[in-house]
Amino acid sequence: MSDALHQELLDLAREAARRAGDLLRDGRPADLAVARTKSSPIDVVTEMDIAAEKLITDLISARRPDDGFFGEEGADSPGTSGVRWVIDPLDGTVNYLYGLPTWSVSIAAERDGETVVGVVAVPMRGETFHAVRGAGARATGAWEGERALSCRPAPPLDQALVSTGFNYVSEVRTHQAEVAARLIPLLRDIRRGGSAAVDLCDLAAGRLDGYYERGLHAWDYGAGDLIAREAGALTGGRPGERPSGALTVAGTPGVFEPLQRLLEDFGAWHD
Repeated sequence: MSDALHQELLDLAREAARRAGDLLRDGRPADLAVARTKSSPIDVVTEMDIAAEKLITDLISARRPDDGFFGEEGADSPGTSGVRWVIDPLDGTVNYLYGLPTWSVSIAAERDGETVVGVVAVPMRGETFHAVRGAGARATGAWEGERALSCRPAPPLDQALVSTGFNYVSEVRTHQAEVAARLIPLLRDIRRGGSAAVDLCDLAAGRLDGYYERGLHAWDYGAGDLIAREAGALTGGRPGERPSGALTVAGTPGVFEPLQRLLEDFGAWHD
């Protein structure tokens, strides 16, 4: 794929993420309510998730009508151009519902099944992370201009700060808590931020040493996975596999493999 097309997709993803982030930040109603639930009564969707996805798909469709979509809130079309947009219009919906700041807009562009562009906007931080495959990862924020991203040097595993997330199905959460309890004595500490996309970008920015989670979907990690890898992190699933719903693991070189081995030993994955 040409550099010109890469740039076109990146510019469009950044514009769509910015507009959706502005809508979510500035348009959040004081009486925001749950529109529906998904996997369980606590796995929620708000009217703003739905509105943000529509904004993104409408904008991209107007510019690139032949592209496909795969979005958390229902966008699903194959397209004919070979480009598919993988969209999480609001990653961290429960945080957003409660007025907590850790939520994001995640947009990835795939070409023939490979992610080539990723953008994650974190409006309440005033930060946007982006990457193009093979061209590194960058971010804008409170600092001046764009900042190149690089994951931090790997510490020994017992000094690693690792983030994770928990599913909304009670049996899965119970198992995840058991895995976390076994991991905590072997690490510096564990964090739970509430947005997989933000966690992966924080790894890219040197704010974490590792991240893992069971039960993610492609829209949760599509953009963040590329951003982390382009910042020098390693990502995968179970040993020898790519990130998937069974398990997503990411870490600095030196942390990734021992963390992945522990997660395999502890049965953190699922079939």
